[in-house]
Amino acid sequence: MFSKEKITIAYTVEKCGKCGMQKKRKFSAGDMLFSEVSKCDSCDGIVTIEKIFGETVEQ
Repeated sequence: MFSKEKITIAYTVEKCGKCGMQKKRKFSAGDMLFSEVSKCDSCDGIVTIEKIFGETVEQ
């Protein structure tokens, strides 16, 4: 009877080019695809932004 409110939450996926480790986190202003973010914690490789996407949840 009542429609639920839909909210879209933006996420960023970071991936290490050396070992392939991925991490999903909430989107931050300034995130750009394929930009270098940091060094990998496990192998010291370069971590880049692989994907930016949104997930819709009902409240």
